[in-house]
Amino acid sequence: MLRLPIELEIGLRYTRSKRRKSVGKRDGFLSFISGISTAGIALGVAALIVVLSVMNGFQKEVRDRMLSVLSHVEISAPDGLHDWEPLALKVASQPHVIGVAPMVSSQGLLSRDSVMRGVSIRGVLPSEEGKVSDLPKQFVVGSIDDLKPGAFGVVLGAQLANMVGAHKGDRINLIVPESDLTPAGAMPRMRTLQVVGIVDSGHYEYDSSLAILHWKDAAALLRLQDPSGLRVKIDDMQLAPQVASDLAQVVPQALWVTDWSRSNRNWFAAVQTERKMMFIILTLIIAVAAFNLVSTLVMTVNEKQADIAILRTMGASPGLIQRIFLVQGLAIGLLGSLAGVGLGLLIALNIDVIVPAIEAIFRVRFLPRDVYFISELPSDVRLSDVVTVGLMAFGLSVLATLYPSRRAAQVQPAEALRYE
Repeated sequence: MLRLPIELEIGLRYTRSKRRKSVGKRDGFLSFISGISTAGIALGVAALIVVLSVMNGFQKEVRDRMLSVLSHVEISAPDGLHDWEPLALKVASQPHVIGVAPMVSSQGLLSRDSVMRGVSIRGVLPSEEGKVSDLPKQFVVGSIDDLKPGAFGVVLGAQLANMVGAHKGDRINLIVPESDLTPAGAMPRMRTLQVVGIVDSGHYEYDSSLAILHWKDAAALLRLQDPSGLRVKIDDMQLAPQVASDLAQVVPQALWVTDWSRSNRNWFAAVQTERKMMFIILTLIIAVAAFNLVSTLVMTVNEKQADIAILRTMGASPGLIQRIFLVQGLAIGLLGSLAGVGLGLLIALNIDVIVPAIEAIFRVRFLPRDVYFISELPSDVRLSDVVTVGLMAFGLSVLATLYPSRRAAQVQPAEALRYE
């Protein structure tokens, strides 16, 4: 029967801290302290994995919902895009491009009775919009085909419709920034529109401010003859900056080419900064738990001085003694790291069940729709994060065992056995 190396066998025995009759209470206390150290590491690792997974999921969910409404790349002209159809065909033939559609974009003021709301006006071509966004699939009332040129129909975001109390068939007023000269002076340009549909993208910011028209109707309101730009969809959203740079070399220099990461740079930069800060803060929690091993091992060394002295008199080298306590510390660190990874994965993979249960029990709402971009807590577990957190926790545990194990190796047999 194979036997473990002596340092491994003794180190694991010290980790379990078996009781002896003479010092049973003391060994029991050491066992309790070891358990606390293990639990501290496990909870720190689990918390970090859960937080990183939730932040990854939040960023992914918001990005996907934003891009279901926004375009991956936009090509725009300040005074309208003349001869846009040949340009659209040229752009559609470029690598990674899978869809191109015309657009008109502006700001306006929507009013109904005494309620007024600022809106983002978007002109679309119904037959082509499905190639660049998920808008046709997001209709909860009506359909995108209800937008007919010249009919001046409008589709509202679900939250915006609720704010102004509008339903399908209602008439509302839209005021645009451009003005008309009249005998009384410059007057804001206003048009009465009929609500023909309502969309719900799941993104509160857009659902509360989006007014969609046929691009020809939007252009007529803005006194344009052509679309203000093109919306471009690509096969990999992560390649948007590169594709935008390539398209800038293809289209005329007077046109502006932007991608989604540049349009929402501040928001994504804030999310990345917050993610890094949370990683640092929770790493400090793991560090505190890991360095609890120092006190645990120092107490073990003081309690086991007689055992150390006996081993030294039997021929054990200082290196062997040091490895015994290294094994004990590494066993606690490894057990805590693995337990934390398992607990973190269990929570992160079931966050969609755990959070609603907590909300139902305590009757609270963690993510109100009118405050946050999304109303449900998402989770996106990434293997790289799990491995990084686990290895980091184990590495901190290794550092925490160095001093106590070195101190154990310096115990002198004569001094330790003097009062035994």
